[in-house]
Amino acid sequence: MGILEVNNVNKSFGGLKALQNVNLDIEEGKIHAIIGPNGAGKSTLLNCFVGKLVPDTGTVMFNGQSLLGIKPHEINQVGVSRVFQTPEIFSELSVFENVMIPCFAKRDGAFTLNALNRVHSEQDIRERAEEMLVDVNLIDKRDMIASSMSRGDKRRLEMAMCLSQQPKLLLLDEPTAGMARADTESTIELLKTIQERLKITMAIIEHDMGVVFSLAQKISVLAQGTVIVEDLPENIKGHPKVKEAYLGEAQV
Repeated sequence: MGILEVNNVNKSFGGLKALQNVNLDIEEGKIHAIIGPNGAGKSTLLNCFVGKLVPDTGTVMFNGQSLLGIKPHEINQVGVSRVFQTPEIFSELSVFENVMIPCFAKRDGAFTLNALNRVHSEQDIRERAEEMLVDVNLIDKRDMIASSMSRGDKRRLEMAMCLSQQPKLLLLDEPTAGMARADTESTIELLKTIQERLKITMAIIEHDMGVVFSLAQKISVLAQGTVIVEDLPENIKGHPKVKEAYLGEAQV
């Protein structure tokens, strides 16, 4: 049994069948990539994991608990964190303050910006935030205003914010989108280090096949809302169904 199990999930928008009988089993402690051509249903599937969408039929189970009907912040509290395509940070706050906010939310279950001054005085929150910034190599930028950072560093900051909530499953929606090559390579190494050290399960949606094959230990391929292949990376590259799905797209 996997840490995340998806069974017979269907989702339609009017006459468009975005997901059709999707089955997925994400093994604990592994990096699992979900790939497919544009319009395959990847983002729709991810949104079903985090409570932004509810499937028409089927089940989504995390550690034996159904995620259906649970609000996104409640899903976060049970151990599922998401890294978005565009880094979701508090742009006008410092790097350190950005990380203190989710540290506080994890401990107390909620947070408002009005509480920020009080959080500054809480030693356990400060220590936890510092640990997270060390983990992502941003401790030397702790006082920088987040909006002034490079895209790669903003991604590192968002990773620190997610990790501060001690997730069991980290969902990454195109974590290298819009990055320069150097930032992409840096992000790959960061994700490898985090997974090896913390043994966090990761599910990654990514268009950059270099990133996918650098990280993934298992790959599921979506096409027209259906999982057509699920296999080890070395068996995916030359798979005839994968080649057919990507016809007209960049070849895998």
